[in-house]
Amino acid sequence: MAEENKQEQSVVPSEYNLDAKWDACLDLGLRRFTYFSLIGGFAGLLLFRSPVTRWASTAFGAGAGLGSAYTECSQKFGGYPGKSTASISETPITKVGED
Repeated sequence: MAEENKQEQSVVPSEYNLDAKWDACLDLGLRRFTYFSLIGGFAGLLLFRSPVTRWASTAFGAGAGLGSAYTECSQKFGGYPGKSTASISETPITKVGED
């Protein structure tokens, strides 16, 4: 009987389980922030001599990581429309008063 209750509780589809989406987005954001910061810091060590530009490289990597995580999370929540497709009509546009 206890097994039946466990099975009934876990039947909620993932699209309605907001806690799982928030957890996944938080995890994705933290991972990408960390990884991109490390990549930016390593690139700064290799490419730049000044400490200011090295920190700027690290900050740029962190921003790129957070931006990519935000884009993917907004797609999961359905708020990001994606690429906009322009609708082009087949009929030519005519000027008013032209015969």
